[in-house]
Amino acid sequence: MDVRIPRRDPIVLLASVLIVMVALGIAPRADRLTWFLENVPVMIAAPILVATYRRFPLTDLVYRLIALHALILMIGGFWTYAKVPAGLWVQDLLGLARNPYDRLGHFAQGFVPAVIAREVLLRSTPLRRGKMLWFLVVCVCLAISACYEFTEWWAAVAAGGAADAFLGTQGDVWDTQWDMFMAFVGANAALILLTRIHDRHLVRLGVG
Repeated sequence: MDVRIPRRDPIVLLASVLIVMVALGIAPRADRLTWFLENVPVMIAAPILVATYRRFPLTDLVYRLIALHALILMIGGFWTYAKVPAGLWVQDLLGLARNPYDRLGHFAQGFVPAVIAREVLLRSTPLRRGKMLWFLVVCVCLAISACYEFTEWWAAVAAGGAADAFLGTQGDVWDTQWDMFMAFVGANAALILLTRIHDRHLVRLGVG
């Protein structure tokens, strides 16, 4: 099955993400600081993707994954991760001690960057497909996850209790470790599930 989308679609995806961001930012259920902090990655990524689109366009698969990740972040920013209704429903259904939406967010923090890192490494370094590429992609994802945890720490130091909703620990003293573990699981899941699909998209882009 041909899963290719026209190259105009990255623009459609970008416009859709921006529209959703504005809509969810008008009156977020979370406080304004939490909404802003959760949306910062999207605000940083969007200009970078626009600036590099002509010189280093990414595959359609990567653009779709980035848009999906942005949606996960924006929903978390609107409700706060601990109060996302879908997560509360899963929590009640499975009898969990906490809303699992935060775990989904950190799973995506490994899943999506894994495909981005794989593409950048294959296209801009001498690395070939194989175990070393897999290892380095996972390492990149763990580094990104660790840096995000640093950001949460700095936000907590700067804002004190006002950053509690952004941290989303929900009383779990091992939240930081769980976050990084979920990113690790997400990165490996992406490589297991999407490697062949990603290779086909690279070929369609003319860089396979």
